[in-house]
Amino acid sequence: MVQQVTVLDGGMGRELKRMGAPFRQPEWSALALIEGPDYVAKAHQSYVDAGADVITTNSYALVPFHLGEDRFVAKGEELAALAGKLAREVADKASRRVAVAGSLPPLFGSYRPDLYDPARAQEILRPLVKGLEPYIDHWLTETQSAIAEIEAATTGLKGSKKPIWFSFTLEDGEDDAQSRPRLRSGEPVKEAVARATELGAAAVLFNCSQPEVMGPALDAAKAALAGKNVRLGVYANAFPPQPKDAEANSTLHELRADLDPQGYAGFTQDWRRRGASIIGGCCGIGPEHISALRAAFDQ
Repeated sequence: MVQQVTVLDGGMGRELKRMGAPFRQPEWSALALIEGPDYVAKAHQSYVDAGADVITTNSYALVPFHLGEDRFVAKGEELAALAGKLAREVADKASRRVAVAGSLPPLFGSYRPDLYDPARAQEILRPLVKGLEPYIDHWLTETQSAIAEIEAATTGLKGSKKPIWFSFTLEDGEDDAQSRPRLRSGEPVKEAVARATELGAAAVLFNCSQPEVMGPALDAAKAALAGKNVRLGVYANAFPPQPKDAEANSTLHELRADLDPQGYAGFTQDWRRRGASIIGGCCGIGPEHISALRAAFDQ
């Protein structure tokens, strides 16, 4: 039986830039929180208007990698609280129920498990968790490249009673990426999903990877879950494959022309058939995409 789908929002950074919000390196999407928070609220609203059931806090870039060490220490918790507050206000004024997911990002840059430093993980997580906690409905650890990252997140969330959704980013640039679904660390999807369930995941998702690798990952995840009551989800990006040594968020990548709203919606129907009940979009997937998949699911 095909489950009803919870529709996530889409990418935040590119939507903020499209709207004319303050946006540059190294701050990335965090700059709008600092210099133009009204844009963040408007971006959230655009996804609610498109039909999203869940909006995700604009806290992905609230790490020293983007803010710098000094500004993170001085402002990290305050900015996380602002990100949570802005999302909560938009969700609460919606005419239907809209949930807020608290984004816990990769702490040392996207797609780079080789840069992960477990010794520093908790000092970075602590202000993010404290700032976001009062405003969110559940946690969303995003773009996790290695099992060690979700283990650290679980430690950081030990005092929270709110559900945790773990979301992994997948290897999508190798020839065998579809036949051998794995994290960017090289760890098999089955192992990652099994560990996520041991850590108490309410949902396991795959994000910020090409749409083509998501279906095989869902199949591997279903096999690993073996009937456990854990939801599955997908929110892919619209990028071409990224090299292993890519500098995280170094530039706005070119987008694939075939992943227009209708093209992306076609992939989402396949994910739904494979067992995904939480579906949205990541980088390069905007409100128009969310509107198209909302309409497709509602049919």
